[in-house]
Amino acid sequence: MLKLTTAIYEAIRAHGEQTYPHECCGVLLGRSQVGANDVVVNAVESSVRAGNTRTDSAHNRYNIAPGELVKIQRQARESGWDIVGFYHSHPDHPAQWSKIDFAEAHWLGCSYVITAVAKGVAHETNSFLLTGASEENKALEAEALEVDGDSQEKANERLRSIPA
Repeated sequence: MLKLTTAIYEAIRAHGEQTYPHECCGVLLGRSQVGANDVVVNAVESSVRAGNTRTDSAHNRYNIAPGELVKIQRQARESGWDIVGFYHSHPDHPAQWSKIDFAEAHWLGCSYVITAVAKGVAHETNSFLLTGASEENKALEAEALEVDGDSQEKANERLRSIPA
């Protein structure tokens, strides 16, 4: 399960809208713990925007520079947090991981959040947990996304009811 605040959830979605028609990307910082029934719970305390260094196909791929990722990881540790996930957008494509997303996912136990951005507007946002013990048996599994204690569906309803 991935737990976010409304502010972080909205920031992730806004980032996708702002970078459209290119993919955005960023890092989720917080704490990971094992909850009831051995469910991994990644509680996000902060999100950090990262630059997409892909110049060949930024409309459907993303890459975070290793140096930037190390800097973000240091920031997290200084705050007593860990990297608990990553996010990116899918311009004009569903909020479902692709073969490339899977191949490039390496942080076992982390959440991978994808927001579908259609014609510049964020729509569906989904989260997937990278499970397994190694690269050889890793898998991306759909995970529950909770926003300020609400299910993703309730959070979306609440956000839609707020006047612009």
